[in-house]
Amino acid sequence: MNDGSLATARLLVFRVGTLACAAEVDQVREILPRLPTTRIPGAPPVVAGLVNVRGTLVTVVEGWRALGQAPPSASPETPVGSAAPGSTIILEVAGRDADNGGGTRKLIGFTVDEVIDLLAGGDSTLEGREGLPGVDPTLVRAVGRRARGDLFIVLDVAALLGPILTT
Repeated sequence: MNDGSLATARLLVFRVGTLACAAEVDQVREILPRLPTTRIPGAPPVVAGLVNVRGTLVTVVEGWRALGQAPPSASPETPVGSAAPGSTIILEVAGRDADNGGGTRKLIGFTVDEVIDLLAGGDSTLEGREGLPGVDPTLVRAVGRRARGDLFIVLDVAALLGPILTT
């Protein structure tokens, strides 16, 4: 089963723990080195904290927590107090404007262990999301296979991060 809207999409493929994931490039604002965050008191554990991106405060979500992966192992080379290795992907997510009921776009950071690839529509094949062990199927739009045969999941970014924006 191919999802026609995704068949021509460009995808950013990244790794969170042992899971290869992808997001549509149209939702990716930028990719930054992993940034140190300021913890938000009372925030759920999935929220790493806030970062300042050129004057805009952005909430950062721990990718491994959001996807139910094992915590990353601490590297002995990482100095205490510095950011962990990996990247922070700044994503645009549809939010709700409570004042007038309209939709808005919000920025949210998502930590990943490694950015792997950028794929054009013809660089991969997409299949149905059925039968994904260990991954909530409501968070997955499709399963992709890169030309080399490597599998990845195309995340439903709004389903994954939207509820976090409302907390």
